[in-house]
Amino acid sequence: MNNNLYPWQEQAWKKLLGMRIKLPQALLVYGPEGIGKLALAECFAQLLLCEAAGILKAPCGTCEGCRWFLAGTHPDLRRLEPESLARLRQTNQDQDEDAPAVSKTQKPSTEIKIDQVRSLDGFLNLRSHRGRQRVVLVHPAEDMNLNAANALLKGLEEPQAQAHFILVSHRPARLLPTIRSRCVALPVVLPDLVAAGAWLKAQEASDWEAWLAFAGGAPLRALEYASGAGESIARLRKALQGKDFETLGAVNDREQVEALAEVLQKHALNVAMESYCGRSRYGQAAGSAQAAAWLRYARQMGRNRLLASHPLNPRLFAADMIAGMPKY
Repeated sequence: MNNNLYPWQEQAWKKLLGMRIKLPQALLVYGPEGIGKLALAECFAQLLLCEAAGILKAPCGTCEGCRWFLAGTHPDLRRLEPESLARLRQTNQDQDEDAPAVSKTQKPSTEIKIDQVRSLDGFLNLRSHRGRQRVVLVHPAEDMNLNAANALLKGLEEPQAQAHFILVSHRPARLLPTIRSRCVALPVVLPDLVAAGAWLKAQEASDWEAWLAFAGGAPLRALEYASGAGESIARLRKALQGKDFETLGAVNDREQVEALAEVLQKHALNVAMESYCGRSRYGQAAGSAQAAAWLRYARQMGRNRLLASHPLNPRLFAADMIAGMPKY
């Protein structure tokens, strides 16, 4: 097993290794958020660029290709990610001089834009710097806006020799069907609770059982919550349990609005699942005679989570979400 990967990724890694026999031009790695899909895709990209002799089962980590990859300066790798993730990097001014500059004054974009995709033209049409593969890593792929997605589709329809795309997606249904049809799909599933729990205990995550339940079984997401990112969520969950609607409505920024929408969505799903099948997914919840109404409310909260990053009045948005909550 590759030491750079998580313990539950062994089967997915074996499938990736098998794909090297006939490497697809486009690979779609998809699954729930918080299970390490990006780390899996990055490790495979590093393996494709590794210059060690022989067919390895993991990147060597010591050749020039691996050193450049780990330093984020490999000339045969490009990343397409939203500015807000701080993952789009320019390898250097000479190698990536056509890439759009990241603004230091405007708020970072939450989308992958068409200019980012167009900046790949020179990269894809030139020969590899190292005489090996060229790799484009797109993450999360569903964050491409429509123009960017159509531009990427053109690149998939006109494949270049030794150029390969690795798309990582939390929500593959949001991708264009024409993009999905041109990719070889690799589903990555949630780890079993025993493996996830053992890993979280090894990380010394506090209250890991509760956070793993709230994260829907995704261990990386649970660790993020346990490490401090879940502080506002814990406060909102406590207020919801105590029906403290004043606290729930006292949000003053978009991050809190998104956290509120997540808490309300998962609570609504818990109520509906407890009502329909006698068990919940994201923690404890009581059932309700209005299970269908709670399910519709959960769907609306899912849409609100996507809207939370757009310009809005946080307090009015929070008040509207709370006002729409079904009765028990």
